Amino acid sequence: MTYLTRGHSGGGYGLVYRAFLDANILWSASYGERPGVGRLWRFEDVELYSSQYAVEEARRNLIALEQSARLRELLYRVTVYPVATPPAPLFRESYGLPEKDHPILWAAIDVQATHLITGDERHFGHLYGKTVEGVTVIRARDFMRLGKARPPPKRSRGSKSD
Repeated sequence: MTYLTRGHSGGGYGLVYRAFLDANILWSASYGERPGVGRLWRFEDVELYSSQYAVEEARRNLIALEQSARLRELLYRVTVYPVATPPAPLFRESYGLPEKDHPILWAAIDVQATHLITGDERHFGHLYGKTVEGVTVIRARDFMRLGKARPPPKRSRGSKSD
């Protein structure tokens, strides 16, 4: 699922992914353990979202002041969703997730994310590549491949490539 929304580059309309970042993605980008995760912030056709719940979890696990400063810097490009409680009917079936992860999935669904990016294989691994309530659960590296695999825009007839 992709949304036709106003893109970041040029202000025109185009396909934009709405990526929801789990706490471990925020932590990894802030900690610097996986520099590749930081590339998510460089995609122009991706709107980044997270939740206060995920931000607080990432913040609790950072140990150095420079890591916390890096998290604050990264959050300038992330729309942070307030903590919310999922409606009971939606989570009658828990999708095999522990209760502590329900707010992450619910927030991703509520912001109408196209993807929930998480490295939490223990809890979300069984959902990798699956779509839950319109949100595809995916690893960061797999999401980044989506951007690279996207074909260039089609040229109109008669346009020159010079």
